[in-house]
Amino acid sequence: MRLDARDLDILRTLTREGRITKTELADRVGLSPTPCWERLKKLERAGIIEGYGARLSLRAFGPHVTVFVAVELDSHKAPDFRVFEEAVQGYDEITFVWALGGGFDYLCQVVARDIDAYQRLIDRMLEARIGLARYYTYIVTKPVKSSGGIPLSLLADDG
Repeated sequence: MRLDARDLDILRTLTREGRITKTELADRVGLSPTPCWERLKKLERAGIIEGYGARLSLRAFGPHVTVFVAVELDSHKAPDFRVFEEAVQGYDEITFVWALGGGFDYLCQVVARDIDAYQRLIDRMLEARIGLARYYTYIVTKPVKSSGGIPLSLLADDG
């Protein structure tokens, strides 16, 4: 699907203000409500907008630690990747997992109450025998940038 400047304006506004009213959204992007609503529905049907949700402040819930974990599996056959990928679905503390090309097999983002809770998670994963051979822990000391996800400027229709 090709996106034009109005589509990108809609997406940009929604990534900043997900609870904006349809009328206000239309006003912000310079459209009347009906055409804006039609564009929004088109973006949803195309799967560009996957859903809507709230961004929660972890600090409001108390102390926590965010950890990135680079993972190497002990075997590199397709079934071994599937076992690991299915297993990580069952750990709530693991909030994101990316499969990588290059040195590590996966990069996982973990949010835990503290380092002890993080280590207990790793111990459970090692005991579960899900193919985890080595892991490298990188503790987040502070967030520096958090955007709406993808750089919308890369999606512009230049033609």
